[in-house]
Order: sequence, then C-alpha cells, then structure tokens
Amino acid sequence: MREEYKFSVVKPEERYDAVVIGGGPNGLGIAAYLAKAGLKVCICEERLQCGGGAENTEPIPGFRIDPHATYFYAGASPALEQLELFKFGFRMRFFKTLAGTVTEDGKAIISGRFNIKNTIESIARYSKKDAEFIRMMYENFEPYTRDFLRSIFWTPPYTDWSSPEELPWFRFIKEKAPGLAVLIPLDIAMELSTYELLDMQFEFEPLKVIMGQGAWYNGPFPAWRGMGIFGLATGLLMAYSSGSPQGGMHSYMHALIRCCLHYGVKIYTNAKVGEIIVENGEAKGVVLSDDSFYPGKVILADKLVISAIDVKQTFLKLLKGKHIPKPLLQKIKDINLHGGSLFVLHLIVKELPKYKGDAEKLFFENGNYPSVVALPGDSREFILNQARDVFSLRTHPMRRESMHVMICCHDIYDDTRCPPGYHILSPIYIQVPPPEYHKDGPEAVNKAKWEIAENIIDFIREFAPNMTEDNIVAKFINTPLDSEFRNTGFIGGNWYAIRECEDQWWSFRPIPELARYRTPIHKLYLCHQTSYPGGLCLLAVPYNLMHILIDDGAVKKPDWWFPSPYHIPDKEKRF
Repeated sequence: MREEYKFSVVKPEERYDAVVIGGGPNGLGIAAYLAKAGLKVCICEERLQCGGGAENTEPIPGFRIDPHATYFYAGASPALEQLELFKFGFRMRFFKTLAGTVTEDGKAIISGRFNIKNTIESIARYSKKDAEFIRMMYENFEPYTRDFLRSIFWTPPYTDWSSPEELPWFRFIKEKAPGLAVLIPLDIAMELSTYELLDMQFEFEPLKVIMGQGAWYNGPFPAWRGMGIFGLATGLLMAYSSGSPQGGMHSYMHALIRCCLHYGVKIYTNAKVGEIIVENGEAKGVVLSDDSFYPGKVILADKLVISAIDVKQTFLKLLKGKHIPKPLLQKIKDINLHGGSLFVLHLIVKELPKYKGDAEKLFFENGNYPSVVALPGDSREFILNQARDVFSLRTHPMRRESMHVMICCHDIYDDTRCPPGYHILSPIYIQVPPPEYHKDGPEAVNKAKWEIAENIIDFIREFAPNMTEDNIVAKFINTPLDSEFRNTGFIGGNWYAIRECEDQWWSFRPIPELARYRTPIHKLYLCHQTSYPGGLCLLAVPYNLMHILIDDGAVKKPDWWFPSPYHIPDKEKRF
C-alpha cells in the first residue's frame, strides 16, 4: 500500500468486492445489480441523501415539487424486470393524456399512448392526413416500441462500426419492424435532424412543434444534424412510459435504495470521495475527503471501483490527472459538460390553467387534461429563437418571440402530490445559457430570476387568462446555479451531462476511448450520465455496464440476467 495509506486503520467490514462512487440513479442501479449478483458492495455518496437528480422537495408541507427530473423514461428498461423494483415499493401513476399544445389562435391537440382515440380525433380536426398517419403508426409499431427503444438506449455502444447498417436500431428496424422505415428513411437517417424527419411525415405545424420541443428538453436540439433518430427516440421514451412514479421521482430512488439494502449494499452518505487509490495500474479502493463525515477513511475494493460521477471529475480530481496517457488526459480536459441548462419555475395554484380556444373544451372533457402543455404551438420559430438567444446571443430569453415553455402538472393523475383544492404546476421550464457562458456573467440569471419568472407567467396568462395573481398561491424557482448548489452533479444546472449532439453520441460518448465504460486503469469503470446514453434516469448505463463487466469476467453471469440481443461481446476477458 502506498506510503500515505499504510497507517490507516482498515476494519474488516471496510473491505468490499466493489466500491461505487456516487449514489445517484446510475450508482444505485449498478450497486443493486452487483449486489444481487452476489458481490459485497459499498456506495459512497457526497450528499446527505441518495438519488441525484431524481429528488422531490416540499417547500410547503404537503406540496411536492420536482426540482429536476419529473417524468419516468425507463418504462422499457430491463432493470425493472431484473431488479424487480415493484417488490421494493415502486409504483407508477400513468397519465391518460401525456401532452398537449395550444396555438395563439386557440387550436389545440393532445397526445397520449393511453388516450389514442382522443389523440387521433384532436389531430383530425386540423389534419386528417396526420391523424391517419398517427393511427397507422400506433397500430403497426406499438408492439415493437419497447424493443426498438432497447436497441437504442439499452445496448452497449458499438466501438467498431463503419456503416449505420451495423448499428442495433438499424438492424432492429430492418429485421423486426420494417414498417417503421416509413417514418425513418434508413438510407439517410444518420444525416437528418429531428425537424427534417418530422417535415417528411407531418403537415400540421403544432404537431411538429410539440415533438421538436420534446426532443430538445429531453435530449438533442431538434435542428441539429444527425440527431433525428435520437430526437424521435427520446420522445418515444416519454410516450412509452406516459407517467411518473407515485409521489414523485424520488420514490423511484427509494425503491432502488430498498433494493440495494435488501441485497446487502452498504450506503455511506456525507461521504465525499477525495481520491481513488491506484497501485500498479489497478484500482484498489477510495479515500474519503477531509470534509466528509469520515475524513481520510480508506475503503478497499477487491474487484471493482466504479465511478458514478462525471468523467472529468473522475480523472481530474479523484485520479488527480495521474495513471493515464497525456494525450487521453488532454481529451478528457477538453470535454465540455455545459451542454444545456434549465430555468425551473414552480407554481401552486387554486385551479388549473384554462387555456383559450379549442383547448378549454378539449382539455376538460373526458379526462383529457395533459400532464404537460407546450406553449405556443404555432411555429417552431419560437423554439429556434430561444435557441438563438441561448446558444448565440448567450442570454436568457425575455422577448416574446423567444418564449417557449413547458408547463407540467402531475397531480391531475397523482393525488399524493398536493392537498385537495390545489394544483402544482411543476416544473415549468425554459432554456437558458449555462452560467459560465452567459454574456453578463454566471450570476446573471440569478439576479434576474424573478423578472424571468414574471415574464413566463405573463406569457402563460395570454393563453390561460385565469392565471391571475389571485389564482397563484406560491412561486418557487431553481435557476441553473441553484440546481448545481442543490446537487453538485448538475454542473451549471445541466442534467444532460455533455451536449446531446452528433459528436457526443453512440461510440463518441464521452470520448471513443471510454465509450464502453472501461478506463485504462484495471478494475476502474465508469457509470454516469456522461457515459452513453446520457441522463433521464433510464437505468441504462448500469444495465449496459453489466454487459462489459460480465464480458471482462469481473462478474459471473447471474441466472436472472438477460443481455441485449444486439450486444457484441469483447473477445478477451480482462480478469
């Protein structure tokens, strides 16, 4: 053992098979997988609670708001079956109507997997062609949706491919769901943006607006080249689950934590890791930082150290830039973690927004009220203008022409969110620049946050006149800096963790040398949203990592484990 550790007292119970750094969704997920597979596992979490971005808070007792993650995107995840989370209290509330949009002249449509009849009827009022296409796609593709999503998100990335035809999703469409090629032209699919794909199939602009905004707020900006497949797929993730865990996203983490504890995982909170111990090119364990509850504590790992924190912090802080070749280190330094930032507003109201025009009747009849409403639905120009402000002008959107918001309300379908007689509009989103990129400095959004919030409320009021001050009981805000303060994993308030764009997707995430979760250090692996496929609390990174650990011989394949049918195992075991 190195000189600085040899005097540490290491009790027998502080030696584990695997140590996981970080207790967010990915850290909890891989810990549960490993412990169920028979390994002795320890989690070191910096914060006072586990769960990362999947948290809830009660600013007023009885009112639960979502500061970060709010929708459940993991409905197609194999982890739900393999970890049997329902046994540990996981419960879903499904939304009859997932989404809706309203135009300035009162046109309104809804969409929802569990409300397909009314979805088609709402679209048919404006475009019979689009309504028929939606009906055809639902009838022909619904049985294949889960496996299509698994071929994209729940398959380890390929690191050696020369043609899109070799990629899992391409093979899936060609072999299992050729009818989907009507929507996704395979010969040029890898070149198109989400908007280009939508323009090829739909004519009613509000339909394209709501799908495009869904792509941006869940992943890639819809006008970015080469991200059309991913943009549509993120929307399908949301549509396939069409719900949220009962009580909020943190109840999802509660189920994961219970699963971990059931299989014997030791969880330390307020246990910030200061360094990863490396000897002779092999990860041996971790040392807790001096400002943790257990300063200087050494926790040894006989088999694995898994970093469920971002790739830059892993190599630059915990490894202190050592143990890896300099060219690779420079690539890691060049990774940009400021891919996007959300300004989040929460409102407690006495009555739901009553949107004007066709929306009032459509939303309030037959239980059609959407869990999220995107405003305005008129034109993608509002989204493009907002992107111009954020990416090019590097300022927060304030002009009306740049206002495009998402207004979420889950208590319509989940009565545990707030007391009777009230509703929570949480979260209400707009995009803003990462703090360091704002032209007026990192504090600019914080200084203007109430002005931004009132601007958003005034804008919503144009579409829902009942959103008066008498209707609004309370207002809460978390800016990107606030989100980072609450959760250090949200660097600059960014849950994407690296921009979701063409050069940060597939085997390029986070960089090609690290795309399969391995590192140059033996027994050290990555398991964080900076790895493929990214955020959204999918339990995809842990599932994908298990393939690699089994390939490497670090974990014996359990009887309950089933891999992706598209996974290509590596030829040589590393253990």
